[in-house]
Amino acid sequence: MSPPTFPPTLQSPNRPSIRPSITARIDAITEIAPAWRSTTPPAPRSVKIELTGRCNFRCSFCAHNQRLRQVGEMDRGFFERILPEMRAAGVEELGLFYLGESFLCDWLPEAVACAKRVGFDYVFLTTNGSVSTPDKVEACMAAGLDSLKFSLNYADQAQFESIARVKGPLFEQIAEHVRAAHALREAGGHRCGLFGSYIDYDGEQGERIHAYIDALRPYLDEVYALPLYNQAALIDNDEWRFVQGNRGRAAALRDPLPCWSIFTEGHISFDGRLSACCFDHDQRFSMGDLTRLSFMEAWNSPAFQSLRAAHLRRDVRGTICEQCVACG
Repeated sequence: MSPPTFPPTLQSPNRPSIRPSITARIDAITEIAPAWRSTTPPAPRSVKIELTGRCNFRCSFCAHNQRLRQVGEMDRGFFERILPEMRAAGVEELGLFYLGESFLCDWLPEAVACAKRVGFDYVFLTTNGSVSTPDKVEACMAAGLDSLKFSLNYADQAQFESIARVKGPLFEQIAEHVRAAHALREAGGHRCGLFGSYIDYDGEQGERIHAYIDALRPYLDEVYALPLYNQAALIDNDEWRFVQGNRGRAAALRDPLPCWSIFTEGHISFDGRLSACCFDHDQRFSMGDLTRLSFMEAWNSPAFQSLRAAHLRRDVRGTICEQCVACG
């Protein structure tokens, strides 16, 4: 059977030009097509690669704040070597982020340009918005960035200070950066899509964040909600309701087993490890060292094959995924 097709465009509500649709692309990745339901699937259509493991936030819903691994910046030589290899294997989408905040990387625009030269159809970024300054955003757009998504997970400054645990004035700076990105795109005629996501809080938190999101919708092509993940069972809070595993976006939840993440998307840490998990904050899910192995050798390594077999059986007892799926 043929692989899923990515609906390539969306009519932007903000201007008549055509923009890439982020939700259609997400849903195409999180749905495991028959050809990928294998212990040795083809190369993933999408890969996220971590230019830096650093993040300037300490969000209580994210395990990054637990400092479970040493973080650093990716070697540029490794980056420039692995990109053509992945593209030749069949990878089409490249996310220049993983667990860190990529706008902290000085060579981010050069990384975008490199990815486009190599031939990736779709190069995308997610940012917390605090350090995505207009000059950096404009440089990335000029380099060919296809998608920039802001994680808008806080309703107001008080909630921002409580959850992100950084200085309150950064909250308004995020909104300013969203508006500035929109103005730069319109003035420069760039094709880059501008998107937003937010955590689908319930109760009063949910009501408060919707008002904030609505104020920023005019500057974004699409906005979508994400469930509250348990981050590979590393986050536990009696006041929050978590979903099992990584089930995609809130409006198109996938079954927790088999988890799409280990079949349809690659995740490369700043130090060159290929991970089986979107939330590998403690390096439990390392499937191969790409500084020693080719991408496809690691993608279909014995460890990866064994884990996929458990997911296809829908029985991950005794595996590294057990706690994540059991939690919720």
